[in-house]
Amino acid sequence: MGEIGADQSPAHRPFGARVMAFVALTKPRIIELLLITTVPVMFLAQQGVPDLTLVLLTCVGGYLSAGGANALNMYIDRDIDALMDRTSQRPLVTGMVSPRECLAFGITLAVVSTLLFGLTVNWLSAWLSLGALLFYVVVYTMILKRRTSQNIVWGGIAGCLPVLIGWTSVTNSMSWAPVILFLVMFFWTPPHYWPLSMKVKEDYARVGVPMLPVVASNKVVAKQIVIYSWVMVAVSLLLTPLGYTGWFYTAVALLAGGFWLWEAHGLQNRAKAEVTGAKLKEMRLFHWSITYVSLLFVAVAVDPFLR
Repeated sequence: MGEIGADQSPAHRPFGARVMAFVALTKPRIIELLLITTVPVMFLAQQGVPDLTLVLLTCVGGYLSAGGANALNMYIDRDIDALMDRTSQRPLVTGMVSPRECLAFGITLAVVSTLLFGLTVNWLSAWLSLGALLFYVVVYTMILKRRTSQNIVWGGIAGCLPVLIGWTSVTNSMSWAPVILFLVMFFWTPPHYWPLSMKVKEDYARVGVPMLPVVASNKVVAKQIVIYSWVMVAVSLLLTPLGYTGWFYTAVALLAGGFWLWEAHGLQNRAKAEVTGAKLKEMRLFHWSITYVSLLFVAVAVDPFLR
């Protein structure tokens, strides 16, 4: 297979479009979610408002690190991205960015983000950030993604590490609170991503990526979603008895978690009834999962002010 988008010479790639293409390599919408799980934990660690300069540096470092990981992911996956409908407009596929440029861009962001964390925040956060990047690129993208249906389960660990980074950026140490929130994100990731995978499973099947919905029936996938959902909600409620949060976080965790379980069981019931197509409504849980994690972590940030 030749260079994807090789017909796009530099003369045919406008500067503004090129800038936007490099931004697109970082997957900004995904990084927004990572920052939602980072900043509130800084408030919890501080038990109030953390130093705003530290918050800014942590956000910039986190964006650059995750952006580098996403760019390297696109470099590695450019062959299958060209064959999947949902990724057919990515910059390497369209030729707006060359593979060599993408690789250099990803490596540069990785180096800059690690140094930024180490020199302006602390080196514990720097190593956690670099570890998340390497885990996503090497363990998930290069090893797991194309080999096992459990790819998103273990590969999702990379997306859980920003919780630890948020805590360590304030304390330069570890505690049970960020570990619990790390586990919430770990059990959140599969039931967040599997509904989307159910929607686009033909795309994954076409390129030989064995996402769980590709290799298992909707009934099996929905059952797994329900199991992970119950564990996620249960883990989210551990913060309060351990003394890290109070009534406000508990109320939000119960209400948001309860609605999540309602949606998860609804999806399972439709899958059991062998509903397919648009009537399966699998994307309802996917969209709610983003709202859920946003509400939960906003509660993490607000709770210290109400205790």
